[in-house]
Amino acid sequence: MLRDQVALITGASRGLGKETARLLARRGLRLILTARGENGLAQAACELQAATPVVALPGDVADPSHARRLVTAGLQSFGHIDFLINNASVLGPTPMPKLEALPLEGLENVIRVNVMAPLSLAQLVLPQMRARRAGTIVNMTSDAGVQAYAGWGAYGTSKAALEQVSRVLAQELKGTGIRVYVVDPGEMNTQMYREAEPEADVSHMPGADSAAAALVDLIARETAPFGRFQLRRWAALEQLSAPRPGGIR
Repeated sequence: MLRDQVALITGASRGLGKETARLLARRGLRLILTARGENGLAQAACELQAATPVVALPGDVADPSHARRLVTAGLQSFGHIDFLINNASVLGPTPMPKLEALPLEGLENVIRVNVMAPLSLAQLVLPQMRARRAGTIVNMTSDAGVQAYAGWGAYGTSKAALEQVSRVLAQELKGTGIRVYVVDPGEMNTQMYREAEPEADVSHMPGADSAAAALVDLIARETAPFGRFQLRRWAALEQLSAPRPGGIR
């Protein structure tokens, strides 16, 4: 049962983050939301407050002071955090350059947002998760973290690093009751993908709503302490009513 639990979602003003927040609100979760876009976040919070209590704090998750304020505000409002969903990501410089032309400061920023910020937030929520011997950390990844795509060097490198951080964290949390999941939503017709591939035809791609539905089902039903999950495969198994092996790839 998810009702009355608390989820902290980053990148919650649009796309997968916003759709996930909407579905969790329908299930009765209380929400802590953040995103860089103040107006978009305010609009999302206003919509969701009709269904559930919401704490919304705009800011950059890569800013350590913002991360501390966010977690502190959530704990002060709700007392605990059950789910940390690290959804916020950046592509880096666009149009996306090849590695030989990638500004190193651009790579540094991608690592800050896509790797260091998720770890920072995990460090902030883990003490109360450990104390309750329960909690789930979800780090959103991409096939660019395991496959080599020209032009996706900064983003792919960051996601590969995030996956390894997740695996090590899961090993270190064995026996604590805390789950760590790496989740690949697959290609979606979102603003982020359109920015990454401005010439691509995205009309055939699903929107974020289907991935969000699979993600909510995953965190509600999966019990393995660690796994790397592809949401499209999870959704297909759901349609077939097939067993869900822990950590499906």
